[in-house]
Amino acid sequence: MADLTKVGSPDEIVQSIKDWRSGDPRIDILVNNAGTEVNKRLGEITAQDFALVYDLNVRGTLLLTQAVLPYLQPHSRIINIGSVASRAGFAGFSLYCSSKAALEGLTRVWAAEMGGNGTTVNTVNPGPVDSDMLKNIPKEIVEKQKADTPVGKRLGTTEEIADTVAWLAGKDSRWITGQTISASGGWALY
Repeated sequence: MADLTKVGSPDEIVQSIKDWRSGDPRIDILVNNAGTEVNKRLGEITAQDFALVYDLNVRGTLLLTQAVLPYLQPHSRIINIGSVASRAGFAGFSLYCSSKAALEGLTRVWAAEMGGNGTTVNTVNPGPVDSDMLKNIPKEIVEKQKADTPVGKRLGTTEEIADTVAWLAGKDSRWITGQTISASGGWALY
């Protein structure tokens, strides 16, 4: 376990894999799943709030991906976990929403940079998912999302998001890159 808000953590993660594998690892799949949020309106956001969210959600993803680059094999899969919030305007969540939008931009650029050897880079944008992170979202937002979700008028499950990630990690998705997939039961359509 490492704190990806700290600049040295990605190298520590790679070193722990090297120690565990007794040498240089061969990495085929990277899922960038760390994330945090702050619920504050524009006039309340501090520099510390910005650093907390962006250091983990954006810089942590960037630095971890850079740290594993030397070990990524041809035809690897990089999957960034975003959020439907990247394309929605949830009051009080400007840092979270914008940080997840930044992941979509990184995904497109990395897909263009890394595709030469068959590597794909995609983002999965979960909709409202029954998880610990959802406990920080105001109940009225969650209830509205449930009511607006075409599939079952319900929250998604972590297993449903994992299934989407697993598909992107497999060979059947080898022609999909630079994309953002809404795993939201139809709440977000794009």
